[in-house]
Amino acid sequence: MSNFAAKGAWVEIHSKVLPAGERAPQVPQDTQRVPLVMRAKGFLLQAAQVGDDVEIETCAGRHLSGTLVIINPPYTHTFGPPIDELITIGNEVRAILRERSQSQ
Repeated sequence: MSNFAAKGAWVEIHSKVLPAGERAPQVPQDTQRVPLVMRAKGFLLQAAQVGDDVEIETCAGRHLSGTLVIINPPYTHTFGPPIDELITIGNEVRAILRERSQSQ
């Protein structure tokens, strides 16, 4: 895996938004002790290497700056395991709608 990304590459950046101790007063003490960080994905506006300070353009058109940490970052979220009751519901609803349209 290369550490070099060309202009226009899909990347992830990180940056510190607020240092520890400068968070809002209503934030719990354990949270106050760590910085507020931003992670964002977007298209690289200039060629760079992992670790470089870069600027990206997000899909919403925002320009953000931060440290390049991942080139071509994967999506790691899921909607969890399938729910048994929902696996067949699509076919069941279509069958009900078909019956209703045929009886009219």
